Amino acid sequence: MVVLDLLGRRTALRILWELRGAPMTFRALQEACETNARLLNTRLTELKASGLVEHAEGGYRMTEEGQRLSVALQPLLGWAKQWAARNPDGVDAADQAKSG
Repeated sequence: MVVLDLLGRRTALRILWELRGAPMTFRALQEACETNARLLNTRLTELKASGLVEHAEGGYRMTEEGQRLSVALQPLLGWAKQWAARNPDGVDAADQAKSG
């Protein structure tokens, strides 16, 4: 549950997604994630403390543990793509159901 809590925080998964390739500077990551500096700093601090992200030469990057998490999430990505293809308006429909 701790991992799901961490990954469920706003922009956490987006940060990991953006770091799947080459290291990124703070500014580049901020632009890619379309977020403010304060939130990005908070999430990076949490992700670094969890051992998923590190700051090294060239900027921020995923650690080996972060890369293992990325591999573990691949089946979810595959499922999400299939779900989106079957339910192109699924997210909107879910939001409308909540609002009644």
